[in-house]
Amino acid sequence: MDKSYRWLQLRQADKQLKPLLKKTFPPRPSCGWIQAIREALGMTAVSLAQRLNVRNSTVHKLEKSEADDSISLASLRKVAAALDCELHYVLVPKMPLEAKLKEQANTVARRHMQPVAHTMSLEDQAVGTKAQQAQLELIAKELLDGNWRELW
Repeated sequence: MDKSYRWLQLRQADKQLKPLLKKTFPPRPSCGWIQAIREALGMTAVSLAQRLNVRNSTVHKLEKSEADDSISLASLRKVAAALDCELHYVLVPKMPLEAKLKEQANTVARRHMQPVAHTMSLEDQAVGTKAQQAQLELIAKELLDGNWRELW
């Protein structure tokens, strides 16, 4: 993939995700959203089962599987529709993707430098902090200019 296209793709993803980085999402109730919303609406499991065209026991299985993190997205989508809700599925990075990529490049660069720096210090040839930082930045830049797969 062309290097400029990779950066464009990364920055476009960051732009799309930026509004979500600052939001705090409510924690999922311990019983799961299906049961919490159903009960908040005063809807019985029987009524939800009828709306889903499934057995009553299936509703309880769906609620349990959501609470246990084992529900499929397809099932969750169907239940959301039956509850007249929207399902928003998104992975929200803890930091902007570009910052994460640069952080990872620095981590890999440090890993590459470590054996050499250790050997040089044993031989009383250690370089100064500024020189090490400059070398770290150079290696990180080379990693970012290369194949990003090597960063992971």
